[in-house]
Amino acid sequence: MAGLHAMPVFPFMQGGAAHGTMLPSGAVALTDLTASPRFSLKGGGSAAWLAAHGVVLPAINRIGSHRGMRVLRLGNEDILLLAENAGEPLAELRGVWESDSGPKGYSSWREEGWAWMRLSGPAIAEAMSQLCALDLRAAKFGAEDIAQTRVRHIEAVTFRAPAGFDVLFDITASAYFARTVSAVARHCTQHQA
Repeated sequence: MAGLHAMPVFPFMQGGAAHGTMLPSGAVALTDLTASPRFSLKGGGSAAWLAAHGVVLPAINRIGSHRGMRVLRLGNEDILLLAENAGEPLAELRGVWESDSGPKGYSSWREEGWAWMRLSGPAIAEAMSQLCALDLRAAKFGAEDIAQTRVRHIEAVTFRAPAGFDVLFDITASAYFARTVSAVARHCTQHQA
C-alpha cells in the first residue's frame, strides 16, 4: 500500500532486541530516548545547506540550538539535530532537505543506527566518573560541550542534558549499556547508604 511506513522497533520496545532489559531508576536512572526525533547530515555540503536554511552551526564538538532542536557539531561536515521536544520543526527541515536537489550532504541514518539514552539521578556525577575516563565535572565540561569518547567501552557521543547526561552510541550495544549502567547504579547506591 502506498504511503504506509512500518513503525521502527527500537531495542527496549516490545519485540526489540533488548526488550525485557531493566533500566535502572533511583540514584542513577536511565531513560531511553531512542525513538525521539533526530536527523543527521554528513559529507560535503551539509554545513552549507543547513546554514543556508537558517541553522546557526556551533564550533566542532559544541552544541547550538535551532527552533527548539539541539544542534550537535560532530565534525566540519557532520551535524546531528536532536528534537526531543521539537519534532515538527525537525520534520519540516528534513522535508525541505529531502526535496532539495542541490548539494546537501547525505543522511547518516543515526536515527536508526544510534541509541539515545539519558542518565540522571542524584548519583549521576559518581556514575559518570565510573563510566567514562574523561573529567565530566561541570567546571571542566560545560553545557555546550560534546565528548566523542568511550562510555564503558562503547564508542559514544556524550553531553550534558538538563537533568544529567545524554549518551548516543551504536544501537546494537543497547542491552549491554543498560546492564552496565545498572551495575554502576548498584555500586553508587551502596556508597550512598
